[in-house]
Amino acid sequence: MSEPTGAWKRTAAGAGLLGPDGSVSPTIFAEMTALATSTGAINLGQGFPDEDGPLEVLDAAREAIAQGANQYAPGRGIPDLRLAISEHQQRFYGLHLDPDRHVLVSAGATEAIAAALLALVDSADDEIVVFEPYYDSYAACVALAGARLVTVPLRWPDFQPDLDALERAVTDRTRVILVNNPHNPTGAVFETPVLQRIVELAERHDAIIVADEVYEHLTFDVPHVPLATLPGGWERTLTISSAGKTFSTTGWKIGWATGPAPLITAVNTVKQYLTYSNGTPFQPAIATGLRLHDAFFEGIASELALKRDILGAGLRAAGFTVSEPRGSYFTVADASPLGVTDAAAFCRDLPQRAGVVGVPVSAFVTTEHRAQYATLVRFAACKRVEVLEDAAGRLAALMR
Repeated sequence: MSEPTGAWKRTAAGAGLLGPDGSVSPTIFAEMTALATSTGAINLGQGFPDEDGPLEVLDAAREAIAQGANQYAPGRGIPDLRLAISEHQQRFYGLHLDPDRHVLVSAGATEAIAAALLALVDSADDEIVVFEPYYDSYAACVALAGARLVTVPLRWPDFQPDLDALERAVTDRTRVILVNNPHNPTGAVFETPVLQRIVELAERHDAIIVADEVYEHLTFDVPHVPLATLPGGWERTLTISSAGKTFSTTGWKIGWATGPAPLITAVNTVKQYLTYSNGTPFQPAIATGLRLHDAFFEGIASELALKRDILGAGLRAAGFTVSEPRGSYFTVADASPLGVTDAAAFCRDLPQRAGVVGVPVSAFVTTEHRAQYATLVRFAACKRVEVLEDAAGRLAALMR
């Protein structure tokens, strides 16, 4: 069998997805989770909750299974979930969607992102602009689509993009501006002028915005502003979200994309040859979740803010400098005050030293930019309070 060549291999190598010998590199999450398992360390590396979601949602899934919802769902998603998604977009953001034309259910947000890029990329000359550090699947999806990855750096400590750098990155070669807001791994929530500039640049260069907004309900003291709600935004924005982060059901893999009918049709054209259909009994359960009362959505944000504060206090007590996150599951800490110069090596040693697992931020950037993030570590706050308090106590041992 011949080796893969061309744009895929070039992009994958540049993003650090291939090893020196051309082999596929394991993800940092797999490596760190294995370390947590082998050492018994508390895993604050991977972003999954350790508590179940709301009982109403779990009961609805059990009921759907009992009632026989165990075969293929329609490729676009069951009608009631598509209706619930459209109701959600109107309820929270004032967007009026036709559930039959503007909504597509996917196997989690990651599939929707992959299908979107595969659908929208026309040639190896197309460029995808992302903010760096970035969720690790972005580089992989760009590589699979055969496009070129162009990054806009987010700088410590607030991780807001420089607008001049953004303007230089977006050109007539830009096919997609991929925006994750609230942002993983940094916990940043982009300010409205940044979002407005993204829309302006997309209009100027005829680019499509793919907005990954899976943490939309997990912001702290700042509102979530969907790009599709800004002037000029709806016409060229594909918005992607997921049930996993909102309802603590990451294993169910129920996501969705919303946007103008031509964009949804393009994504569905690819999606039908990926999973086609997924999670039949979970789809009515997520429809139930999206219709929960406002107190639920307010409560998950305030609870996570409390957990963020516990984690942040523990990291500061351990000697880290901490960037205060405004959203998402994650907190980024600078380990340089501890004498660390290589966060990747530090994270591999941390389970033995302190019984805690984190992830180096350098795992979320292109190879040539890793030195700029060399001392930064991402920790996840989406764990039970007692687990976070235990982790904070273990980290404090670093100072002894």
